[in-house]
Amino acid sequence: MKLKIEAAGQLTSGIRKFTLAPVDGAVLPRAGAGSHVVLEIPGPNRVWKNAYSITSAADALAYEIMVRRVEKSRGGSAWLHEHAKVGDVLEVYPPQNLFAPQRKAKRHLLLSAGIGITPFLSYLKLPGLAYEMHHCCKPEDETAFRTLLPSGPEATLHTSRNTLNLEALLKRQKLDTHLSVCGPESFMDVVLATAAHVGWPAAKVHKESFGGATGGEPFVAHLKRSGVKVNVGREESLLDAMEAAGLTPPCLCRGGACGECKLTVLDGVPAHHDHYLSETERAANNAIMICVSRAKTPELVLDF
Repeated sequence: MKLKIEAAGQLTSGIRKFTLAPVDGAVLPRAGAGSHVVLEIPGPNRVWKNAYSITSAADALAYEIMVRRVEKSRGGSAWLHEHAKVGDVLEVYPPQNLFAPQRKAKRHLLLSAGIGITPFLSYLKLPGLAYEMHHCCKPEDETAFRTLLPSGPEATLHTSRNTLNLEALLKRQKLDTHLSVCGPESFMDVVLATAAHVGWPAAKVHKESFGGATGGEPFVAHLKRSGVKVNVGREESLLDAMEAAGLTPPCLCRGGACGECKLTVLDGVPAHHDHYLSETERAANNAIMICVSRAKTPELVLDF
């Protein structure tokens, strides 16, 4: 569907906000809390496809998103920060939801850092949701993020001046609480490790990773059924390289979390960077999540 940029503005020096509205005034597909959309973003030599969390309410007339400027952007976030303007029209895929609030939870503990706040902003717009939220950010971004959070005691902002005592927070939660976390990998690793340490059941812990392509040594992917060889560069993902070659592999989250882009490895050894495969599946080396994972060997042969 074609959506126009209705409004744009800076939240922080590295995060830009956008409002996307239908070009013809049509009603947008409903986007439940935790949903994301994929944008087609024009580049000099190809079109990028990037996923962004929807921060607006489910019944909003327009989608609101926030985009962090990636330091080594290959085109997507850089274009949205440097070139996108009000009135531009983008191709946007209908919303998908891989991080909806857990219906069986009576309370929600929401932990986020940096741009990881975005999926939770739609949570906060749900009527009657029982939650406690803690968001971590840089001191220089405190004022900007404070405008996004409710003023009541259910939401707390943490900077280096107000650190988060994670273990104490997790220990005092009621048994019917579910933990949801989103943010940089290092932040989520600490949260998940602490939750495991204090005895949180894995079934009550949920995370969303924004992933992103992990750079590395170039390699060649042989796509056996397609009869195509794809060269994957240092700063592009296997998924990006396949799309640039005119192929349409399955994908959804583009962050290594949903399992949609899983392909069978026929030869070679993959370098796993996803959040979907189990340790046993990784050790078998017969599957790869092409949106984030790469190769340990110079070549991979894939069933595609």
